Amino acid sequence: MASLIKRGKIYYAKYWTGGKQRWVNLNTRSRPMAMDMLRKLDCSLATGEDLPFPTKTPIPEVLSAYIAYMRAAKTKNTVKSELFYLRDIFGSICQALAVPEKPGTRKKKNMRRPTSGYIEAGFFEGITTAQIVAFILARMQTRNLSPKTCNHYRSILSRLFSWAMTQYGVRMPSDVNPAQKVERYREHAHTIRFLSRDQIEQQMEILSDYPVIKTLVAIYIFAGLRREEALWLTRNDIDLTAANNGVIHVRSKTVEGEFWQPKTKVNRVVPISRRLREYMDRYTVRIVPGDWYLPSPKGKRWNPDNFSQDLRALNTKNGLLWGCLDFRHTFGSHLAMKGESLYKISTLMGNSPEICRRHYAALLPESLIDSVEFMDECMPHERTNSPKPKLRLLPRFEANER
Repeated sequence: MASLIKRGKIYYAKYWTGGKQRWVNLNTRSRPMAMDMLRKLDCSLATGEDLPFPTKTPIPEVLSAYIAYMRAAKTKNTVKSELFYLRDIFGSICQALAVPEKPGTRKKKNMRRPTSGYIEAGFFEGITTAQIVAFILARMQTRNLSPKTCNHYRSILSRLFSWAMTQYGVRMPSDVNPAQKVERYREHAHTIRFLSRDQIEQQMEILSDYPVIKTLVAIYIFAGLRREEALWLTRNDIDLTAANNGVIHVRSKTVEGEFWQPKTKVNRVVPISRRLREYMDRYTVRIVPGDWYLPSPKGKRWNPDNFSQDLRALNTKNGLLWGCLDFRHTFGSHLAMKGESLYKISTLMGNSPEICRRHYAALLPESLIDSVEFMDECMPHERTNSPKPKLRLLPRFEANER
């Protein structure tokens, strides 16, 4: 039978187990809350279950286990992105968060490296909501982060704590996820940048002397593929013998012993437009041997960051600031202005209809101008030999009626 002891303003629980007396700090000044925790302790001691008190798990241990789980359950790019944020939050406190040095990847100038302002605590269970809020505010002030990025920090920490509590046996104080108690920041309206028809012609003209990059940009603009989806295309993914102008298969594959799958883990087929087919036919004459349809200058799969640097260098030289995401938005934006449904756009681009609604719904009204004009057209009952609808008069409201 446990008993309640108060020392100063803090309540403690005293109980016997294994012939030894134990004291547990309940970390509360509220007597009702302390009594509730004492009842849970008595129940646990009687049934032999785990004690209902917070555990004390080292932060590096939890992070190492969580990263191992991510590597087994999530895509490579998702793991890479979350590792960056976890490294920025906690620092390189374990081997799994050490900064890797990959051979063959060019070093970026002025690459942002987190150096201070980490979340620190004696144990993982000691991290509080106040610490998370202070960390996000500090990052927002020093780096001028957008509300969307701040919410991303919050969601990453929320997933980490949720996994630790449900899958790793961590017991947080009061069984509460501290990251979920952080209020979300109000995000700005989504703004996208896309190319007009004249700008598309200008972009393609600049790349005339670079057939591989030109074909890649054409696939981004006229098929809406993501950056890596086009760089991972093999010859078998391009079917120019299909109906009309052919199709592009965006699907999971294993090439040269390396596995890859789309971001959403769903395979899809994108039809090739007439304009895109023209660029692909011109490139086919110069295609090089190998599995990759659009290889790097060394004949291998193009590293995404290296490709972006090469494209950026060419565009900057000619006064252009467009990138792969702008090209992808160009595909979705022009389809929306054309009047295509958001469901079709989301299917072609491999997104959910809700994401397409946030990005492209604002462009739809331009194609619906005629839909709101009803005074200039004859209503059905005004046409010849069409009976007029009967109007039903509502009863008058008398003053003496309630």
